[in-house]
Amino acid sequence: MPLTRRQIYRRRRIVFFGGLTAVLAGIAYLPLTLFAPVEAIVPEVQAPQVATADAADIGLPSYGASAIAAVGFDGLLARTGSEKPLPMASITKIITALTVLSAKPIDDGSDGPKVTMTSEDAAIYRQYDARGASVAPVAAGEVYTERELLEIMLIDSAGNYAVSVSNWAFGSQDAFVKAAAAWLEENGLSSITVVEPTGLDPANTATADDLVALGELAHADPVISKIVATAKIDIHDVGEVVNSNKLLGMAGVDGIKTGTLNAFGANLLFSADLEVGSETVELVGVVLGAVDHDTLDSDVIDLLADAQAGFHEIPLVAAGDPVADYETVWGEEAQAVAADDAWIVVWGDTPVTVDAEVDDIRLTEAGTSVGTLEFTAGNRTVTVDLELSEAVEDPGPWWRLGHPEIIFGLG
Repeated sequence: MPLTRRQIYRRRRIVFFGGLTAVLAGIAYLPLTLFAPVEAIVPEVQAPQVATADAADIGLPSYGASAIAAVGFDGLLARTGSEKPLPMASITKIITALTVLSAKPIDDGSDGPKVTMTSEDAAIYRQYDARGASVAPVAAGEVYTERELLEIMLIDSAGNYAVSVSNWAFGSQDAFVKAAAAWLEENGLSSITVVEPTGLDPANTATADDLVALGELAHADPVISKIVATAKIDIHDVGEVVNSNKLLGMAGVDGIKTGTLNAFGANLLFSADLEVGSETVELVGVVLGAVDHDTLDSDVIDLLADAQAGFHEIPLVAAGDPVADYETVWGEEAQAVAADDAWIVVWGDTPVTVDAEVDDIRLTEAGTSVGTLEFTAGNRTVTVDLELSEAVEDPGPWWRLGHPEIIFGLG
């Protein structure tokens, strides 16, 4: 039976609208497929492993008390002997200097104010000379800068200058003792007691641990660290002033202060720079109660050699080392690689932990930052940037058109 006009019209409409639907679907499919973002590419991370170095062992003296630390490293490297406060002797003068500088700071490039010595200062000189203390001459009317007063006190260990400079800064010995106590409390040095500025009184005491902390403060002070590293200096009216620390310049020693009390023994608060690979490690230590300074100096040289052997520079990663792999569904591969060489100095067998933070990527250019590696040993951290080794490029139209289920996350 021939189709009616109505049936023919209906079929034509079906064909037309079906074709139109197909055309519209194709128009929509092409841009959606060709321009849709690819799924994020998740890295497969393989962080580097760092070997643990050998344990360290410092041979500290058996007498008195000793302790040693490295600036920027956790706690003490080693300690031994009495944990009770012991006589500081002339190490006290470091506290005197720091307390004076807290009240009368010396600006960069300056030597501080000028101080005119008085008949009282001359009398102090005669008094301490009669007591057999370390002294340097002084006469009324002589004028010194604050820096020169500190140089004579710390380099020559002149006790009379410790009294004179503390009188100048605070007006009296009672006021100085109160100021020193306040400074010690402010800096958390609770074991240290100061009853006078020279160290002649055995009641000036401290633990080895707190003396190491004191040494770190002195080492960090630009005025004091420069003075205590000076082997000798000429000062007007006084002459050549020679440092009482005979270890200066040996085994990296660059400070800090000797001390001697006949009834107790020889002391040394010291600092030293050790070259460990490409890095300089700053040590601060103290030895208290040696029979004499020759014995003490020999023991310090030995313990510094042990400390040198106990530090290790460990390679962490080399530039270009792979840390993570990227693989796309269309077959491209790239890696997250270290952007630079890196190493770390560790003490003994301190373990090194590794934390890799690697980003997901999409289409990315070569050299783009894609994360970081963080190495931690104790309280020291080294961070290395990660970058993409190869560009991850678009798979192209033919692949996109042939894999809609991947493009749209349906497969």
